Amino acid sequence: MTVHQLSIFIENKSGTLVKVLKLLKGEGIQLIASTIADTAEYGICRIICSEPERAYEILKKAGVAVSLCEVFALSLDDVPGRAADAIEIFAKEGISIAYLYSFLLNGKGVLIFRTDNAEKAAEAIKAARLSVIAEKDLSKLL
Repeated sequence: MTVHQLSIFIENKSGTLVKVLKLLKGEGIQLIASTIADTAEYGICRIICSEPERAYEILKKAGVAVSLCEVFALSLDDVPGRAADAIEIFAKEGISIAYLYSFLLNGKGVLIFRTDNAEKAAEAIKAARLSVIAEKDLSKLL
């Protein structure tokens, strides 16, 4: 029910992000979604990609500070308010969202998020019959 996400710690200086992106490009790994949250000294680049385990190994071997974690990926109708409706389900269950990013692709909204209680979130997703995107299907969205 979850997909793998890379979290990459990047120093806030010119050239550090491009190093990571060129490593992935050189190995033929396709980015599906990404976001960067920054502080004064570093950024956290979160990436959903075509081959997360292989990408993790490539970056680790290159000395990049990277971790691999599981996040939820939901497919939503491209209608105003659908993301709010989905998040409301978790709020009603007392499930906090640690972070979230979203995008539109092929006429569907995609919501990527991490929560403080994955087990309870999975139960809420099933109970609400939300549409989950499986990791094997991510590349098919492109």
